[in-house]
Amino acid sequence: MSKFTDQQYLKTDQYRDSANLDARAEIHRRFSTNKYGWFNWVFDMLLKLPANAIILELGCGPAYLWKECVSRIPTGWAITLSDLSSGMVDSARRNLKTIERNFKFKEIDAQSIPYDDETFDAVIANHMLYHVPDRTKAIVEIRRVLKPSGHLIATTVGNLHLMEMNDWERRARLDKSFDSFTSSFTLENGLEQLKSFFSQVTIARYPDNLQVTEVEPIIAYIRSMIRAMELSEDEIVKIRQELEKELKEKNMIFVRKDSGLFEVVK
Repeated sequence: MSKFTDQQYLKTDQYRDSANLDARAEIHRRFSTNKYGWFNWVFDMLLKLPANAIILELGCGPAYLWKECVSRIPTGWAITLSDLSSGMVDSARRNLKTIERNFKFKEIDAQSIPYDDETFDAVIANHMLYHVPDRTKAIVEIRRVLKPSGHLIATTVGNLHLMEMNDWERRARLDKSFDSFTSSFTLENGLEQLKSFFSQVTIARYPDNLQVTEVEPIIAYIRSMIRAMELSEDEIVKIRQELEKELKEKNMIFVRKDSGLFEVVK
């Protein structure tokens, strides 16, 4: 089994706590060109929900969405934040502990959601469906727990997302295989997967890129990735040297972003 969908590895290593995600989030926070913000953009979609909506987030991670948009959360929403990893659930709870809202927190495997049929007005799957071993089973489960006319917001990335970063890693790893963990559920192929179970599916892309003015945040990002364990220190040095050269020549390191979401109605 690939580490990208190995639930034991994801729980006990890659996502045992929020450290790896924090490293990735930091580079987006500091160097993204679209100042509106990814989380505000996603939250705009959620504001279509009823004032008393019952919401489940699968793979909530450290609860970035809710922390960033706390002032926008309608008082009538009932929100359950869940993750496969107990460490992520703990991070989410800590990040929201000062917010006077009655969030619920729960460890949940998206392939077996422990709620009755037609419980939720909305399910959020934020950059996580590509990690699910049996994605079909998870989509069926999401459909089951959604109310009639309920919404699924499933975010993911496109084929060009962080292409430059992937290229630096490829060049450093000569004669080694390179696997993109997101390729199983992308903006290019996710539509057909969802349409097998939902008749109303639309796609939206978030316009953004990175203009990075420091080398170390990129190195921290690369070290946080699942593939990082396959990189030697010599290969990391090679990537750093290439980045330093580009920064010196251009005063900025460009990295394209290609993220978006599927809005699904049951």
